[in-house]
Amino acid sequence: MAKQSTTVSITKRGRKPRLSVLFTCVGRRVELVDSFRAAASELNIHLTIHGADLSGLAPAMHHVDTGHIVPPLSDPKHNKVLLQIAKLHDIDMVIPLIDSELLALSRTAPEFEAFGTRVVISSEKVIETCQDKLLTYKTLKNAGIDTPLTWTLEQVLKKRRHRFPYFMKPREGSAGQGNFKIDDLDTLKVLARQVPSPIVQEFVEGVEHTLDVYTGFDGRPRCVVPRKRLEVRAGEVSKAVVVNNRPIMAIGRRVVEMLGACRGVVTVQCIVTPDRNIRVLEINPRFGGGAPLGIRAGANFPLWLMAEHLGRKVEIKPTAFEHNLAMLRYDESVFIPLNKKIAP
Repeated sequence: MAKQSTTVSITKRGRKPRLSVLFTCVGRRVELVDSFRAAASELNIHLTIHGADLSGLAPAMHHVDTGHIVPPLSDPKHNKVLLQIAKLHDIDMVIPLIDSELLALSRTAPEFEAFGTRVVISSEKVIETCQDKLLTYKTLKNAGIDTPLTWTLEQVLKKRRHRFPYFMKPREGSAGQGNFKIDDLDTLKVLARQVPSPIVQEFVEGVEHTLDVYTGFDGRPRCVVPRKRLEVRAGEVSKAVVVNNRPIMAIGRRVVEMLGACRGVVTVQCIVTPDRNIRVLEINPRFGGGAPLGIRAGANFPLWLMAEHLGRKVEIKPTAFEHNLAMLRYDESVFIPLNKKIAP
């Protein structure tokens, strides 16, 4: 059993409150939506969950109480529509779920807050640092945090000697799209024409770990849950196991403390080399796709977030999660009549 009951102490007060949460780009995040609903039951609050997505065919749109079809992220009206939804439905918290929406939402956050909606999002500066992989590298390096050597394409092509393999990825990529291992110069030149704004890193052998770092609303890293990746499918973890590893957890705390101005859950990716060095690869300031594993292990991020939002006292025991709990994902279907209405 997970140690969920021992990780948080909550003082309840007053009558049963109501809370409305909006997940943006809700997509396939069924497990995350369901974990918020379960946490609300444990907190004894009335929770209404809204989901926004480009399509009513997104599976998680049918696990929320109300789904809203919104314009694509590339449309200037996207955030205006989200503002309208938040205002019309008295949304208390907006929780963004994908990297490409974070920067615009961080800039719009004051407009939400003007009518009482809190956007669970890190500062604009933190998001800019995390989305630009070259800036991430420079920031980590300047802070003395171990990270793979990283170059622009131009810098690599000017090298007289190469130490293959390299690793290439888009400077502002996400979800593993456009990531390639490079074994020779010819491959480097070919892929450079295919990957948008590529950067090149030294290739690091080892075991990849994803860290869920809970920062609440004050930016303090209060719980770090390392998830060792066992298998990845389409850029998202499909098999993983929780490991209570103090050195890895310390790296997660250090990264978030270095960033400052974080909110909610921050996802830190690192790799543990055969000689046990911990090298930070990427930072994503939002709920990771594998966060339900950490939640199930006892790090109840949804419960903590909602309790903190309601002003309740939350006591978090940083290591009170279940070591060696594994997640083995499989596909499950949502069956709906195609004439089912989704709110505009």
